[in-house]
Amino acid sequence: MLTLHKPDSVFSLRHVPSWLMLCFAAGAVNATSMLACSRFVTHVTGTVTRIGAEVAHLNLMLDFALVLAWFIAGAFAAGLMLHGSVYRGRRPPFSMPLWAAAGITAFVALMGHLGWLGPFGGDVDQLGDFLSLCALGFAMGLQNAAVATSTGQLVRTTHLTGPATDLGVHLADLLVADASTRELARRHALLRAGKLVSYAVGAAVAAALCAKLAYLTLLVPAFVIAIANLLSFAPFTSPTVGHSGSHSLGGA
Repeated sequence: MLTLHKPDSVFSLRHVPSWLMLCFAAGAVNATSMLACSRFVTHVTGTVTRIGAEVAHLNLMLDFALVLAWFIAGAFAAGLMLHGSVYRGRRPPFSMPLWAAAGITAFVALMGHLGWLGPFGGDVDQLGDFLSLCALGFAMGLQNAAVATSTGQLVRTTHLTGPATDLGVHLADLLVADASTRELARRHALLRAGKLVSYAVGAAVAAALCAKLAYLTLLVPAFVIAIANLLSFAPFTSPTVGHSGSHSLGGA
């Protein structure tokens, strides 16, 4: 089975902190990338929009296409790790894509600090800028695909259009649905709202740290990804299933 976390596990207080930490990490990576070279790496909607808008400027269009391609490549790699294991009759290595995402993010931090990626700030105008964008886009693709796959597509952690839409829908359910549906809608709404806040907090923390730490700021999201991985994906971690009440987000 590719689903590590069933719905009750997804909303359990054991694992909700992991989803929020991963959103925090994605917000921090995205903000650091933007401050480093004026490009987002997790904002696929904006990236595709820029590909279309810059069609008359081939260099810029290819720049944004590169970011998109490496995000997709990260998701592809996570799919190979997880789906490939299932088709070979093995337990999916749920933690492996997240270890890789944390490692790549930390590697970019160290390479940037050593000066291998060029100066921090400005636009995409050096090879180092392209390398950092590709590596961070790949890491975020790994993270998003791993979490989405292991939660049965219930949780995504690197973008916010879907969660914001879901939040609006579940808030509507809170007003019009019956009691049992309202309880489920409350869980969903709390999780989506938490993800939005966590992403923003991650971006804010990164923005504050970048002024002093520059590329080393990326060590923070790398560490946070590793902690979330240990809490909810490492081989010795068992998902919390079937709990309600005080053990579940928004439980009765």
